[in-house]
Amino acid sequence: MKNANRIMQILEETAYIRTGGSPEELRCAEYILAQCREMGLEAKLEAFEVDMADIQNAELIADGKHIPCKGYLCAGSGEVEAPLYYLTAKDANSLKNCRGKIVLLDGYLGCWTYRDLLENGALGFITYDGNANYADSDMDQRELRSYVSQGNKIPGVNINAKSAIELIRDSVKTVKILLKQEETKGVSHNIVLDLPGETEDVIVLTAHYDSTPLSQGVYDNMSGSVGILEIARYFAVNPHRSSLRFIWCGCEERGLLGSKAYCQAHTEELDKIVLNINLDMIGSIMGKFIACCTSEEKLVHYIQYMGSELGRGVNAYQGVYSSDSTPFADRGIPAVSFARDAPVNTATIHNRYDTIAVMKAEHMQEDIDFILAFTDRMANAKGCPVAKEMPENMKEKLDIYLCRKRDKK
Repeated sequence: MKNANRIMQILEETAYIRTGGSPEELRCAEYILAQCREMGLEAKLEAFEVDMADIQNAELIADGKHIPCKGYLCAGSGEVEAPLYYLTAKDANSLKNCRGKIVLLDGYLGCWTYRDLLENGALGFITYDGNANYADSDMDQRELRSYVSQGNKIPGVNINAKSAIELIRDSVKTVKILLKQEETKGVSHNIVLDLPGETEDVIVLTAHYDSTPLSQGVYDNMSGSVGILEIARYFAVNPHRSSLRFIWCGCEERGLLGSKAYCQAHTEELDKIVLNINLDMIGSIMGKFIACCTSEEKLVHYIQYMGSELGRGVNAYQGVYSSDSTPFADRGIPAVSFARDAPVNTATIHNRYDTIAVMKAEHMQEDIDFILAFTDRMANAKGCPVAKEMPENMKEKLDIYLCRKRDKK
């Protein structure tokens, strides 16, 4: 019970918005450092550069009516007026109709969708989020990531789902986007803690501690950050043959920037890393426990057998998880991401509803205990049993996820 109380207290004390590169993110990083010091452990901050932007003006005018919106960060500055086009399909003929238009899109602005817009002559774009059935009219603060734009920018805004419905219901003909911002460089941080073992083999445990602009980020992902903090607490006083490195990653929500920066800065050390164990969203009241293995398929079966042995249901599968495990897997390091995957109508993320209200202390402890048992087996094995090779099917999925290859499906 003592552990559960400590876990929930940490979740409560870090329940605030902490976007990548912000003072609040740094405040949380310093909090994690202090938690390590309380255990007698010295972690360190590793800074890395990130794109930042200050929106000075963002407007969307539809047939003369102002629509509440937020401008896309890092999408440049500009003013454009054009016919509105709602892109409901991405076949060649539909995309051709984007020329000279401002395009309304369902969902997120993906890499290939953005490049399709540019190729087909779109002048601007509108996305939406939120839920038409919710009482709020929140809008997420989104950004045009540099690997998506590749320096080719057109102005864009994000609106609430209710506003998007209005645009189409009212058959809006012409829209105007005004976007002005100052784009700069900022700093985010990874927090790194080393627990040396008997061998040079290193198992890296990761979890991101940043949040999105609307979210307190309790479930996604201070839960995972607390998880690896508790695992570090255990191994600080218990033996492990392999060396352990704990990394609390910054800027995950902005494109896995912290884990990418770590792999880039530590290229020469990656040969020693035999496994990455990533925690992203554990401990929710509802949901199934999962393990996504970007590795040889044998690891999937190992975790399933371990679940049976310990009497714990776990849905293990081979795939690429949208989290900090991916940059490590892309460098050929086998990785597994653990999560308690909650149904969206019981625990949503990236909005105001990601709070401590969706969490359960006993589930946090259950999830941590299983991941700790797995880590203990890997860390005290004579040698890491997971092959350090990336299967061809995983290489292809990584290429697709990281936008190096288009998914033909």
